[in-house]
This record gives sequence, C-alpha cells and structure tokens, in this order.
Amino acid sequence: MNLSPIISAFQIKGNVISIDTIASGYINTTYKVNTSETSYILQKINHTIFKKVDALTENIIRITAHLKSKVGNEDKDNTLQVIYTKTNVGYHKDTQGYFWRMFNFIPKSKTIEVLESKEQAYTLGESFSKYHLQLLDLPAPKLTEIIPDFHNTPTRIQHFKEAIAKNAVNRLKNVKEEVDYMLELSSQMHEIVDLGNQSKIPLRNIHQDTKLSNILFDEQNNPLCIIDLDTTSSGYLAYDFADAVRTGMNTATEGEKDISKVSLNFSLFTSFAKGYAVNSKSFITPEEVNTLVLGVKIITYEQAIRFLGDYLNGDIYYRTEYADENLVRTRVQIAFLNNILDNFSKMNTFVKGLY
Repeated sequence: MNLSPIISAFQIKGNVISIDTIASGYINTTYKVNTSETSYILQKINHTIFKKVDALTENIIRITAHLKSKVGNEDKDNTLQVIYTKTNVGYHKDTQGYFWRMFNFIPKSKTIEVLESKEQAYTLGESFSKYHLQLLDLPAPKLTEIIPDFHNTPTRIQHFKEAIAKNAVNRLKNVKEEVDYMLELSSQMHEIVDLGNQSKIPLRNIHQDTKLSNILFDEQNNPLCIIDLDTTSSGYLAYDFADAVRTGMNTATEGEKDISKVSLNFSLFTSFAKGYAVNSKSFITPEEVNTLVLGVKIITYEQAIRFLGDYLNGDIYYRTEYADENLVRTRVQIAFLNNILDNFSKMNTFVKGLY
C-alpha cells in the first residue's frame, strides 16, 4: 500500500526515509515512519470497531494533553502526543474512506510483550495505578464511551446468547461443552455492575486494556508512558486490575493449545498487586478494594465469552491466523478462570492485606 499520500497529510518534520510495519495488537494496523529528522507512529484506525472516530480522537487529545501537563519539562518528550494534520485535525480520512492518525515516536523507547519477572509485574501495577491517579482530575466533560458497554458483563452475556442463538457459521456443535459451562456460570458475573448501579463503587477514568505491552519503556526498562488509549473511558478500577492479571499472569500464552500449561503465576500476581497499591492507596475506597479480585474472575469470564462468541459469529472481531484460533483462546480463558476460582480466597486475602 502506498502510504505517502497519507503521511503527507500530517505535520511531520523531515523527509520520509523508511516505513516499518509494527506487528502487534488485534485491532488497528500500525507503522513506524522514519524521517530525516525524527520518527512517528502511524495507525490505520479500525473504524469497524471504533465507529466514533471524532469522539475517539477528541478523547485521546484530551487524555494526552492532560498527562503531558502532569510531567516536568524534561519529561514532556517522553509522553504520547497527537500529531495533527496540515488542516489541524487529529486524524486523516483517505480517499477510500479509511481513517488514519499519527503520534510522536518516543526515541529509544520499547515495549515488552511478555511479562516475565516480578519486577515487571510490580512496574505494571505501579504504572497503571499512576495512570488512574493522573486521570482523577481530568477536566469535564466526561470522556465519550467509544465502545458502548465495553465491560458491561450482563450486556456481554446477552451478546453471547445472541451468538449462540444465531449460530451464524454452524459452529455451535463444536463447542457445546464450553457454551453450557459459560451459561452455567453467567449468574455469578453481574456483581460489579450491580455494585456500580447501586452507587457502591465509583466510576473512574480507566484504560481497559492493561497489558504490559501497553507501557513504553526506556532502554533501562524504566516506564515512560501508557499507550493504546482507545478504550480509556469511565469504568471500575477492578476492570483494569483484573485485565492486567488476565493478560500477564497466566503461565501460558493466550493461544496455547496445551491447556495443562494454563495457571495463575501467583508470584507475579502478588508483585503486581503490591505495585498497584503504591498509587491507588491514595484514592481507592474500601468497597473498590473488595472488588479487585472479584474483577479477575469476571473479566476472565467476560473474555472467554467474547472469544467464544466471536468464534460462533465467524471470527468477525478478533484477528485470527487459523480457523479455530478463537476457540483455542476461549479454552485458555476457561482454564485460567477455573484456576482463579480455585485460588480466589488466597488472592483476595493477599490483596485486602495490602490496604
């Protein structure tokens, strides 16, 4: 694909020297654009998923500007910044109707794809609790919800039931056991939404995709900033805490076919929880503390039915490399959920002890 007309729409410095594809993430398509003066991150926005491109862009502009205001002048170059188009807009729409955006590339920065040490787990917790802390005073108005009901578990369950009923590509016969088990557990998965609806826990500005690879690090493995801000909006702290555990503390990968390898790495979990407590102690409520491990159970369940629902729908949401990849992902989530249920009391006792 010829990216030159797209790149030239943005306010970049220097002449383009090379373009590298960055193969990460399931949703957007990402490139690194290298110029004679600097580098940039160019992304093709998946507007099938992120339908509200104007609102998405406004959210990210507000978030990045606010986070930049929280650091000293010496650190401002290490914050994510939106690169505007030559018409001073935060995104470019090409002649085919696709949407593109650009960010600064932070020099000598890197991502770490796999969580491998207690030190990394601690940094993961500390970084995202800092993100929550920094966004506490984000000026009004409220951030726009880009994907409605993103972590509304009862709504996710309803979507799952619709996928079962539709059975769009005739795959239900392959997953009867998994479907029945997920439906059996569904009545246990409403509690966080119920607490929120009863105003027992507050809505916060949360990231909603709290994996290690969404932190940029410097060459000495110090965290620089949080990236991939598309889903940042109002939600409950438990969701971010939980998704970090789900994505980072599984002893198997998300696509592991040998389910016997799946379990919770408790050592990484305790380090992460300690790191998360560093900043969250200053603002978290006792009621929210009580939901953190509950969230791990619910978010793992939610991701299992999202993968399974997408499998039933014909793999229309998540990028897949082979026919049954969403089914493999589903089975990993179910195995991890079962391990969480086995360790729930132990996890809960440890987290409550930190506060």
